[in-house]
Amino acid sequence: MSPEAAVTRTPAPDWTDRVLELEIGPIAHGGHCVARTDPDDEGGRGRVVFVRHALPGERVRAVVTEDQGGGFCRADAIAVLEPSPDRVAAPCPWARAGGCGGCDLQHVEPGAQRRLKTAVLHEQLRRLAGLSSDVVVEELPGGSLGWRHRLRLAVDDEGAPGLRAHRSHEVVPISDCLLAPEGLLDGVLGAPYPPGDEVDVALDADGVRHVGVVSTAGYNGGSVQRAAGREWELSPGAFWQVHPALADTLVDVVREWAAAPAGGTAWDLYGGVGLFAAVLAEQVGPDGRVSVVESSRRAVEDGRSALRDLRQITWRAGRAEALVTALPDPDVVVADPPRKGLGRAMVDEICSRSPKRVVHVACDPAALARDVGLFAERGYALTALRAFDAFPMTHHFECVALLEPVRE
Repeated sequence: MSPEAAVTRTPAPDWTDRVLELEIGPIAHGGHCVARTDPDDEGGRGRVVFVRHALPGERVRAVVTEDQGGGFCRADAIAVLEPSPDRVAAPCPWARAGGCGGCDLQHVEPGAQRRLKTAVLHEQLRRLAGLSSDVVVEELPGGSLGWRHRLRLAVDDEGAPGLRAHRSHEVVPISDCLLAPEGLLDGVLGAPYPPGDEVDVALDADGVRHVGVVSTAGYNGGSVQRAAGREWELSPGAFWQVHPALADTLVDVVREWAAAPAGGTAWDLYGGVGLFAAVLAEQVGPDGRVSVVESSRRAVEDGRSALRDLRQITWRAGRAEALVTALPDPDVVVADPPRKGLGRAMVDEICSRSPKRVVHVACDPAALARDVGLFAERGYALTALRAFDAFPMTHHFECVALLEPVRE
């Protein structure tokens, strides 16, 4: 193509608000399904469309919600012409096109939700790590509604709290959230708050509700949580798993797979308040060492207080990437990184210390698969994997992976 032709080529039209009739393909990571427009549309401009509120195999009518001019656009299904047998009526009226962005899968039967998440995990492992897997996403107790014991509400310009729309700062007004235990939001949604702020609402292990504005952390007292046979009194805003069954579920897997030796050395990276450190300390015993690295100083203070009887634990507050080089060589590493995963530099540092086992806790299957691929480059194989549906009605789920050095 000549430079003149390149300059004068007509720009691709913006499809935003266009209504498309689509055959829906497979589920993809992120809570949407993949569809493709007819290659003959728009003069041969067939495109990928990421469609929310649809299911594989369906035929739907969808409105384009976002088009940045590339090879794909985003859309919401607004009419189902040929439904999947896995489709059900969404129990929440705000789980719809243009509604709350928190739930991706309320229109899917709960067992089928787990099958879709399993398919996503398999696809990410195959594409990013070159691995096949037969792992399935497991159900946690408590059902698909009423499980979320902590919510963060956004506050609109008028001071009214609500939940954000999908990929937007727009605050959607709601009268309840069915993912929360009944009554958790009573009196909260109707109250005024500072415009543009956020409000945390949490239920602790004693059934006490805690409400606070994020910018001021004005919570009503300390939050009590229990897991691993221990108790934590958490500072306002401190992280704890939102599903009440997940903490002990993860503890059980870490306890089995870490198997830290008596008198040995263990790392707990991105350790929070020391949930896994408590387990590792029991395994290494009083003559062993457990190093916790956590960026939140508040979490470190809470962990020190809760686990003050476990003197084999040492705490370091700061970025794991900066502090890990000063740690003693470990027998076992447990890592629960943020959503982006460990990344190459951290994987390289861990592997350079030759631990016998690495237990990787992950809330993002793509990040986990990338990390698994990086470990493979350094001679560590994925030897066990479990996945848990800790976030029903959403596309999220939790994974735990065991990586061990390849035996020659």
